[in-house]
Amino acid sequence: MAEKRDYYEVLGVAKNANADEIKKAYRKAAIKYHPDKNPGDKEAEEKFKEAAEAYDVLSNPDKRARYDQFGHAGMGGAAGGGAGGFGGGFGGFSMEDIFSQFGDIFGGHFGGGFRSSGGGRTVNRGSDIRVKVRLTLQEIAEGVTKKLKINKTVACDRCGGTGAKDSSSYGTCTTCNGTGYVMTVQNTFFGRMQSQSVCPTCGGEGKIITAKCDKCGGEGTERGQEVIEIKIPAGVGEGMVLTVSGKGNAARHGGVNGDLQVLIEEEQHPELLRDGNDLIHNLNIPVTTALLGGSVEVPTVDGRAKIKIAPGTHAGKVLRLAGKGLPEVNGYGRGDELIVIDITIPDRLTKEEKRLIEQLAEQPNFQRASSIKEQNIFERMKNFFR
Repeated sequence: MAEKRDYYEVLGVAKNANADEIKKAYRKAAIKYHPDKNPGDKEAEEKFKEAAEAYDVLSNPDKRARYDQFGHAGMGGAAGGGAGGFGGGFGGFSMEDIFSQFGDIFGGHFGGGFRSSGGGRTVNRGSDIRVKVRLTLQEIAEGVTKKLKINKTVACDRCGGTGAKDSSSYGTCTTCNGTGYVMTVQNTFFGRMQSQSVCPTCGGEGKIITAKCDKCGGEGTERGQEVIEIKIPAGVGEGMVLTVSGKGNAARHGGVNGDLQVLIEEEQHPELLRDGNDLIHNLNIPVTTALLGGSVEVPTVDGRAKIKIAPGTHAGKVLRLAGKGLPEVNGYGRGDELIVIDITIPDRLTKEEKRLIEQLAEQPNFQRASSIKEQNIFERMKNFFR
């Protein structure tokens, strides 16, 4: 088991921090690592729980005094149940326990499968949907709007998502008396502790349906489809995830819809390779063009362009087409296109071609190379075909 971090370090506060400073620090950490903002991120979830454990201790004067004097040992031992039921793996506390006990910290913005309605009650939250979208390099360069047909749960069209037969088909939950929460008592190392949790009967809504919708059976949702238009900005990349709020699965009983997460995939271009916001093209030119220079055509993300090859161009030289790369996502600036020169050597030579190359190899300009690395292409060709 990993050694517990100091609670003051977890929240990033000084040991003499007051209650308001501790509460603000915990709220900041909780929002940063909240599961709703970090779906599927186990590390963020552990940090979220760690912050809750620290706040549980430091926000309570008695627990804080014990912790200041004895450290983690004063919270029930390094391996045992910790303070307030959070230590040692959180003592069986679930994410809902954290939300219900410290729900006021979040200001009604988050919930694990449910959200605060602002009056102490909670509403259901639909699950998120993740889809993949494949884009061409041109679509990435220009940005594109895609229409996606999504299979999902939608609000029941008969009851409007409420799950009730009509507006009078509701009653106050008798388990929680309409509050949405119930009080539970747990035996801890330091005695009996009272905590608040979501009502198991109404799921935190504070009310129950007395007459269910005969189409959705009281759920408020049904299977359906929705065509969603998504505007994808220019410059996105492989693996990037775009979130469309409220376009995920509908929630039970008219709650908050989940989100649609769009995972970007790139189609490989036949001639261009992406490197960040730059594009790379490997250009093969004949030996004659490398020696004499000339004009050649190269592909770009939006068509083709002509470039000039200077006389005496060597293999490996890089030419830059400024601004012909990809734009920054939601920003300014654009990458370049890099043309990497390679020189094509014929596989075979005729006797006449070989004779001409041998003659060239004897000329002064082809005798200047001092090493194999610096040898002119004609000298290398002469040696190759001997």
